[in-house]
Amino acid sequence: MHKAGFVNIVGNPNVGKSTLMNALVGERISIATFKAQTTRHRIMGIYNTDEMQIVFSDTPGVLKPQYKLQESMLNFSTSALVDADVLLYVTDVVETPDKHSDFMAKVAALRIPVLLLINKIDLSDQEKLTGQVTRWEELLPGAEIIPVSATNKFNIDYVMKRLGELLPASPPYFGKDQWTDKPARFFVAEIIREKILLYYDKEIPYAVEVVVEQFKEEARKIHINAVIYVERESQKGILIGHQGKALKKVATQARHSLETFLGKRIFLETYVKVDKAWRSSDKELRSFGYQPD
Repeated sequence: MHKAGFVNIVGNPNVGKSTLMNALVGERISIATFKAQTTRHRIMGIYNTDEMQIVFSDTPGVLKPQYKLQESMLNFSTSALVDADVLLYVTDVVETPDKHSDFMAKVAALRIPVLLLINKIDLSDQEKLTGQVTRWEELLPGAEIIPVSATNKFNIDYVMKRLGELLPASPPYFGKDQWTDKPARFFVAEIIREKILLYYDKEIPYAVEVVVEQFKEEARKIHINAVIYVERESQKGILIGHQGKALKKVATQARHSLETFLGKRIFLETYVKVDKAWRSSDKELRSFGYQPD
């Protein structure tokens, strides 16, 4: 009997959802940095065995939207409550359980299995963890609570075991050789954006969008042209840096990661353009894939 289903990962920003996704799927699907609001899209990662296919979805962190991009991000998270066979609600040992209570109420009303994963337990102790488990049991009495450490892969095998038990009998939804629903261009843009998140401070990373304008693949190499959009001329100057040194460092780091990810030699050219207030423009958000056409 083959099992297959959709397992959606939701939770507040910076609790380790993307790191968990990567640990579960076994591929570097979602960018994972120390900064909040890293994930902007809903990203599928597909885990396959002969007997089972689990289609994971990583989603943006739940937040109160301040502009239209964040509204789209919240829509991705909310939609994950609708089409899941099993929900993974991820929290950690730091955040308070009553954060974003309106979203939590929607989770509590679900009629599907919910696994509540308390992540980063390597940063806590048994007494604090026990107190958190008690508070979560009161908030989500129908959920199964599992302490995990995505970074150390503690209890990840147990989570996979429970998912295998909870998924319905079904043929696979995707080919068994497929591991994501996103094209290579998407991951190129995500990896470049990851380096910007790591290298720049304050507002710069959150004002950035990356678009791959050319992806020309040959037998042993790939030529990539990518445009980095920012909202203001001042941001463009900071991103490029004195004599272009800052942008060159980002491009070099991205190229190394892309060569590992894609398994080929990468020739990467990056450009910076200003697109004023793109985070609040329906037209631009549609063109960048955050809203339906």
